[in-house]
Amino acid sequence: MQALLVMTVLGRDRPGLVDSVAEAIARHGGNWLESRMARLGGQFAGILRVSVPVEQRAALERALADLAEQGLTVVVHADESLERPSGWRAGHLEVVGQDRPGIVRQIAHALAEAGVNVEELKSECRSAAMSGEPIFQATFLVALPPRCPLDALRQSIEQIAEDLIVDIQFREEPPAGHPDASAGPWRDSPRG
Repeated sequence: MQALLVMTVLGRDRPGLVDSVAEAIARHGGNWLESRMARLGGQFAGILRVSVPVEQRAALERALADLAEQGLTVVVHADESLERPSGWRAGHLEVVGQDRPGIVRQIAHALAEAGVNVEELKSECRSAAMSGEPIFQATFLVALPPRCPLDALRQSIEQIAEDLIVDIQFREEPPAGHPDASAGPWRDSPRG
């Protein structure tokens, strides 16, 4: 029987960090299933999901804890994954604008108020090509509940875009069997 684990990894960036984690997992009969990892500042951070034989779980957790000697912090949790509930739909938000504090906060709050679950968030700050000013860019992948007030959510997002002077594009994936589903994976909706 296999145990499913989700773990976070954090340490000062250097060659060999991923190898250390992968070696511990392999040595205990584990299988690396999926991950998201990146260098942020001078740190290397990641989240990964693995399966490991139940009888090897405790030994794997000890081996991962021992990586602290190499400056690597690994936190392990049991994977209590649940499938997205029936009727929930996928959504996608793209945000681009001049960087300023509060962009993620305002968008995340509007999503939470509508009962929307943020499943993935990627963001970065970069310099604008011509002016060199900091530009903030983010992609939110979200799950929309069956009774999500889409009109109110769109209005809220449009107001945020206007207040923060950013461009926000919101797209909703139509449910399977819907006439728009055959047109492509996403249907465009109004943007602010």
